[in-house]
Amino acid sequence: MTSDEGPPVDATSPLASLTRKPERAADRAMLDALLDEAKVGTLGTVVDGLPWSVPMLFARHRDSILLHGSTGAGALRHVAAGAPVTFTVFTLDGLVVADTLFDHSANYRSAVIRGVLEPSDDAQDALEVLSDKLIPGRVAEVRSTTRKELAATVVLRLPIVDGQWIAKARTGGPGGDSADWTGVVPVRTVYDAPVTYSGETPPASVQALVDPSQTTDGRD
Repeated sequence: MTSDEGPPVDATSPLASLTRKPERAADRAMLDALLDEAKVGTLGTVVDGLPWSVPMLFARHRDSILLHGSTGAGALRHVAAGAPVTFTVFTLDGLVVADTLFDHSANYRSAVIRGVLEPSDDAQDALEVLSDKLIPGRVAEVRSTTRKELAATVVLRLPIVDGQWIAKARTGGPGGDSADWTGVVPVRTVYDAPVTYSGETPPASVQALVDPSQTTDGRD
């Protein structure tokens, strides 16, 4: 069995499907959309018998999740050696306001991907994919990564394998009728104006984060 196939999947395992509110299960298209939108996820594993988790920037590239960190990070060396992991992503889309505290809720999208991390075949390419997800167009504006910088960086990929991920979502308002006000308060992430630390004019890629109508190729 190749590493891309992952370990055998037990279809009866509670990790393989939703046991509560199965109607909220989402498909692969929603999983990909969530992974493309979110920028931070939580990597979890067990180290020396104790739970370990850390939030990390990430990018989806085709059928894998790309992660990176320092080669000096002991926990990353642990997961790079083949320890099983989970990677969790969550976005809050709205606060659902009901007429009772019990019925308050939230609209959200979430996913948990399980598997084993693998070293990236091309660390340079993986770093560029990750950078372009966070700040589209920035790779073309900066110098190339040096060999020393690459040597100090570990880039790992988590294959997205059928049977080893669960995605779910809630949408809509509170259930039931009420004479009191109920509704949803939408939640979204926005970029404020950049704060300058050096230089004069923010590069095109940074300007485009604040104003998507701007291009990222150096032209207005």
